[in-house]
Amino acid sequence: MNHVAIVLGCLLALLPADAQERSVKPGINQEYRGNVDPDRYERQFESEGREAYDRRNDIVRALNLRPGMKVADIGTGTGLFVPLFSAEVGAQGRVYAVDIAEEFVEHVKSEAQELGLKNVETVLCTDRSVELPQESIDVAFLCDVYHHFEYPRDSLASIRSALRPGGSLVVIDYEREPGKAPDWRLTHIRAGKAQVRAEIEAAGFELVEDLKFLKDNYYVRFRKAGGD
Repeated sequence: MNHVAIVLGCLLALLPADAQERSVKPGINQEYRGNVDPDRYERQFESEGREAYDRRNDIVRALNLRPGMKVADIGTGTGLFVPLFSAEVGAQGRVYAVDIAEEFVEHVKSEAQELGLKNVETVLCTDRSVELPQESIDVAFLCDVYHHFEYPRDSLASIRSALRPGGSLVVIDYEREPGKAPDWRLTHIRAGKAQVRAEIEAAGFELVEDLKFLKDNYYVRFRKAGGD
């Protein structure tokens, strides 16, 4: 953990409870706290029929990653995108595989070692911070992850801090339209695309791209706004 994150964490802990961001959906990540079975989730996340898996190569192409870039796969889970990102950014680049579940982090670390991916680094984050150094990444990537942010304002602030000036935040998440989306999605996903966009823009980002190549999900890219 970097010194800035430690200091910020200590200051946050000293704030009165009503000054801290309240959970927007208590318990949303309960299943990822202790006794997580990566093999089970690998069968769930990396299977045909899940759009993020079926369209993974199209998603990577849309990112326009270049050799030497540093990209954070936030909420990496079983690490579906990690080998693909590793190949795109090359030996001079860096892929940070970030997750709140220690079992996922260890799983991705083991997989990266087996595949010889020397440009991959795993990071155990918290529910309020991605635990990345200030201005350390060019792209923050969230695939079916934003709806799991229990404290979106805090998490977005940590992502903005980690991004270099002009860096990109790419969010892929489920469409949530009453009357069109299945019931499980309306229950599980707390916010639709418009609300997600509003939250991200309020956190200091500006929308620069809204691609329409997915069916179950939307793909939006934001740029870190301002001079810092």
